[in-house]
Amino acid sequence: MNWLNGLFGKRKREKELDEEVRSHLEMAARERVERGTTEKEAEHAARREFGNLGLVKEVTQDMRGWRWVEDLVEDVRYGLRLLRKSPGFTAIVVLTLALGIGANTAIFSVVYGVLLRPLDYPKPEQVVRVWGTNAAGGEMNFSDPNFQDIAAQSHDFQGLAQFSSQIASVVGGVLPIRVLGTAASRDFFSVFGAQPYAGRGFLDEEQRVGGPLVAVVSYAFWRDSLGSTSDLSRVQLKIDNEAYSVIGVMRPGFSFPGETAVWVPRERFPALPSRTANNWRVIGRLRDGVKLEQANADVRAIARRLKQQYGDDTSMSDASLLRLQDEEVRSVRPALLMLGGAAAFLLLVACANIVNLLLARAAGRSREFAARAALGASRGRLLRQGLTEVALLTVLGGALGILFAVWGVGALLTLAPENLPRANEIGLHFPVLLFALVLCGVVAAAVGVSTALRSTVSNPLRGLAEGGRVGSASSHALRRTLAVAQVAITLVLLVGAGLLTRSLGRLLAVDPGYRSSGVATADLSLPDVENDAAKARRVQFFSKLIVLLRRLPGVEQVGAANGLPLEGDFADGTFLRLQPGEQTKDFVQFERLAHDPERAGYATYIAANEGYFRAFRIPLLRGRLFDGRDGIESPHVALISESLARAVWPKEDPLGRLIEFGNMDGDLRPLTIVGVVGDIRANGLETPPEPIIYTDILQRPHQSNVSIVLRTASDLGALNTALLDQIRRFDPNLPVRVRPFTQIFDASLVHRRFTMVLLGAFAGVALLLALVGVHGVISYAVSERTREIGVRMAIGAQPADILRMVIGQGAGIVAAGTSLGTLVALGLSRFLQSLLYEIRAADALTYAGVTLFLVFVTLLACWIPARRAMKVDPMVALRYE
Repeated sequence: MNWLNGLFGKRKREKELDEEVRSHLEMAARERVERGTTEKEAEHAARREFGNLGLVKEVTQDMRGWRWVEDLVEDVRYGLRLLRKSPGFTAIVVLTLALGIGANTAIFSVVYGVLLRPLDYPKPEQVVRVWGTNAAGGEMNFSDPNFQDIAAQSHDFQGLAQFSSQIASVVGGVLPIRVLGTAASRDFFSVFGAQPYAGRGFLDEEQRVGGPLVAVVSYAFWRDSLGSTSDLSRVQLKIDNEAYSVIGVMRPGFSFPGETAVWVPRERFPALPSRTANNWRVIGRLRDGVKLEQANADVRAIARRLKQQYGDDTSMSDASLLRLQDEEVRSVRPALLMLGGAAAFLLLVACANIVNLLLARAAGRSREFAARAALGASRGRLLRQGLTEVALLTVLGGALGILFAVWGVGALLTLAPENLPRANEIGLHFPVLLFALVLCGVVAAAVGVSTALRSTVSNPLRGLAEGGRVGSASSHALRRTLAVAQVAITLVLLVGAGLLTRSLGRLLAVDPGYRSSGVATADLSLPDVENDAAKARRVQFFSKLIVLLRRLPGVEQVGAANGLPLEGDFADGTFLRLQPGEQTKDFVQFERLAHDPERAGYATYIAANEGYFRAFRIPLLRGRLFDGRDGIESPHVALISESLARAVWPKEDPLGRLIEFGNMDGDLRPLTIVGVVGDIRANGLETPPEPIIYTDILQRPHQSNVSIVLRTASDLGALNTALLDQIRRFDPNLPVRVRPFTQIFDASLVHRRFTMVLLGAFAGVALLLALVGVHGVISYAVSERTREIGVRMAIGAQPADILRMVIGQGAGIVAAGTSLGTLVALGLSRFLQSLLYEIRAADALTYAGVTLFLVFVTLLACWIPARRAMKVDPMVALRYE
């Protein structure tokens, strides 16, 4: 505790030291007086002999062990006074640090949580997705026979499992609810090493056709819908109108795939013998010591042997493996990596700005450093003082940066798409924050040390004489180079934001083929239809519900379909063209004919009623829509999209033609084409219109997930509430979700908007920092050349000449920065191309617009110090310093 005692006795010791020094001087002076020297001359001689009083005191104090603590306190107090006297400089540096640290910590926390953080499974690197590959190289699910062959012939897996998910209607909890349900095969949970939190998993006797109906639920579902009940034996759920006993609850956090709430045994559904019925996704765990490449080669070899063995009877030509972590995030990886790169660029701009500001401040304080050195301050003392000031700035900026980071992570989660993978694992990660803090601190400390060293090695007398007016050539070059780099990086970010903005604009200008405004939707989960009596009841259900909803105030049209555009819920597959009077007898014949390119085609399947087309205002181009003539026992009819009519019957009338699409809904009755409707973009605005076959949902009511659509001219908010109340009164046990269709439309673009907004924000901050940097360089140059400007004006230079001179210096920085930035942006453009729609990454209009904008605003930042230079009084300038 000696250093504490030393610290608190500081004033007393300083007084004692002053008295000791004074006594030494008095003794030396008396000796000289006694030898005959005058009193005044004796005092001067004693002081000259003694040397620098401040230096002597400092050396004496350094001999005490606690001196460093006293110096630190003094340095902190002095540094705080200096920062308080320069509020503009302090605010800019602290805010720059905070923006660089906060933005990087926030975005890299998202990147780490989504892309880099290991999955929450034992040995997650061993968990892989297994994909089949078709002849065109596209990924596909597995049929039952192909899966069984892979599982039997490959020895690289500890476990291999099938699974398939869909939205299911669940009744038996607090409220009827629509949740994601998954049918999972025998090894599914063991692949993930997932153990139940309560209860148990599936038994062998439950994993077979006709076995007991049992279910395992997620922890979140058990907590929210089952009230965290401890007695699972009394819990029964009606899932799609079948009663299941709940036997287990999975551990918190496990919900694969997606946000699954309920798992049931896959084996209760019969295996299909067809090798083209690719209904199942596959997950596996590699054995210990097996490399991904080794297992991938093995699975590919098996898939190719199966293709050779079964030929056209299997649609799988190859196979591939992908680590589950890579599989889950590959759709968002390019955008997140690009945003991470943008955040890193922003940090570079912030660091460059800090360096520029500190260099300018150090140059302005060179006279102070020279004076302190002349008064005896040691090099170490000046270094400590410089580092202390930098440390104070870093601490203040870091503290504010942490607040920005906390706010930024929350804002990112608010802006992020609902389907962002692993969003629940995103948080403020200390390693990322520490990296940003250390980087900014190291940059600031390096500049502080270098400027302090330069000040201490210079000649104090020369520094006092020059007054800090002239900096070194290397310092000037460094500051100009940093300003050029800031402009270049800002241009890269602005180009990226501009390209994404133009891309989104192009996408919003696309005609989707339907009108989204004024449409409300209600998603229903209905039990499966298994026989003709159930089909008749389903038709009555739809008819009564549609009549009831038409009575709601303001409703103009009511439709129903097995899905909504832009949600990607529509199935697609092979259809057949039939001859008049022809009908396939069974699926074996259907599959045989499906291999004939003269008879087969490929289309999306949508079951809808007549009101669906009127509600979405999808135009009828030829023929008629579904109507009252199309009963469940009447000949079945279909509508086709314009693109399908053009592709299959380019010079013929498709009306009256027969087609077969029974593999979509299990109904092999032929369909007569009665109408052609306009194309729509069903699976996304960026996807070209797909050929579509529409069947009448009142003739083929097989669908369990159905969406009701209503068009209204009144307030959608009021209609949504009335719609929900009406459906719940109609069937209190029917799970329903009500949304305006504009919400679905906006959700389809949320990934693009998310990327565009963030990149635009980074570009805006970088632009602000770059303007500060360029303005600082030009302002400092003007202050250094004040005497020169005065001389020029004294010998006849006009204010316009001074304006051109200063603006020209800024124009050189801007020209170099925009040229370098353009080259860098062109080099990085290939990484951005996958995120753009109908626009090239080297789009000349975007580059020209961004460059002109950046030139304008940066020259505007130069104009302010240029105006100040024009107003310099020559007489004042010639007396400057």
